Amino acid sequence: MRRLLGSVRARATLGAVLVVAVALAAAGAAVLLSLRAHLMDQAATKAERTARGVAAQLAAGTAYDRLELDDDYPVQVVDAHGTLVAASDDLERISGTGVEAVTPERQSGGAVEGGEEDADDDSSLEPGEIDEDTDYGDGAATIDGQEDEYRFATVRVETTDRGLLTVHAGASLDAEQSAVTTTTTGMLTGFPLLLCVVAAVTWLVTRRALRPVEDIRREMAEITASEDLSRRVPEPVTHDEVARLARTTNETLAALEASVERQRRFVADASHELRSPIASLRTQLEVAAAHPELLDLDGAVEDTVRLQRLAADLLLLARLDAGEGPGDQRVDLGEVARREARGRDGVSVAAEDVEVTGSRAQVERVLGNLLDNAQRHARSAVTVSVRRDGAWAVAEVADDGDGVAAADRERIFERFVRLDEARSRDDGGAGLGLAIARDVAARHGGTLTVRDAPTGGALFALRLPLA
Repeated sequence: MRRLLGSVRARATLGAVLVVAVALAAAGAAVLLSLRAHLMDQAATKAERTARGVAAQLAAGTAYDRLELDDDYPVQVVDAHGTLVAASDDLERISGTGVEAVTPERQSGGAVEGGEEDADDDSSLEPGEIDEDTDYGDGAATIDGQEDEYRFATVRVETTDRGLLTVHAGASLDAEQSAVTTTTTGMLTGFPLLLCVVAAVTWLVTRRALRPVEDIRREMAEITASEDLSRRVPEPVTHDEVARLARTTNETLAALEASVERQRRFVADASHELRSPIASLRTQLEVAAAHPELLDLDGAVEDTVRLQRLAADLLLLARLDAGEGPGDQRVDLGEVARREARGRDGVSVAAEDVEVTGSRAQVERVLGNLLDNAQRHARSAVTVSVRRDGAWAVAEVADDGDGVAAADRERIFERFVRLDEARSRDDGGAGLGLAIARDVAARHGGTLTVRDAPTGGALFALRLPLA
């Protein structure tokens, strides 16, 4: 059963069949009850009409043996003592009226069953008056050898010379039973066929609706097997949920492809950047091993420091990519700016005490990288300012260098990007400082942008939410 219902199509079909079956059962029951009630009302109306017709004859003084009684309707007339005084000619057997006898000769006398009639005439009707109230009951009668179920109507009439008389008249329920039986048979025959149609239509419609989903699943399986992230799943031309699923899947594949490609470039660039200082350091050590007097100690230390910084930057980027949180320390951005600018030539600081929430080490790394970048490109001066701007803390680092072209203002934040490829690697760094700074700013809920400085160079603006 679990495997049978293992698909959405099977569950949808079963659900549709169950819902329709319950709805049909409820509707069928309502139809049968309504039909039966309507036919019962019709039979009661016929019985009452017959009973009142006989009562009218009795009220007019018609003798018992001269009553016009319809042979198709069982009729009994009972006096105030419960004695049967008149009955239909072809009536052979009756039940449900309280008077079992069918002819006056077979009447044994006595009160009517259930106390429906009283032996004393305590009627409040006037002579010749027919009671407006009618009592109803169900029973059976045999007329001319044919037994049927009947709906009986009971009407009382006050006569001038015979006292209170009670008329029982019945109308056959054969039509009601036949109609209900026919309707029930039709429902029992038609409902299963209708459920089969509902199941077939639901199965076909869901298969057609889910066919794009299966195509998406198949394509995703092939992409996973081939590891070719450049492939995309087919997008239906419709504008429904499946089409949106396909578009979202393709967007996810595109983002995954870009992430993998970025990771590959990162590994390639990192390997390239690490190869240079390692090769230089190894060459110097090999030369020093063969000729100690030629050891360039300053160069070896410089390569080691550069290698150490590059390794630290790569480790920080790896932690940021892994989702390392910014922390919840309260950091005075102005104090960090003053401390990072201390000891740097040509750097002036105008910083307010503004607190932000995050990692002190990461905030220090951002301002340090911005100052390193500004000093590399400045002609003579670098200015640092920290201020409050509404709900934001703003730190700006400006230089008086050549600035950044508008076309490169986003590209410089990419990893391992150096706009001046002709400059030496020692002076230019590995191209990770600004990428690290923007990543840290984004993880602290802030932004890092660049624009033209008033002095003509570049102005980097770091915006972080206040603590």
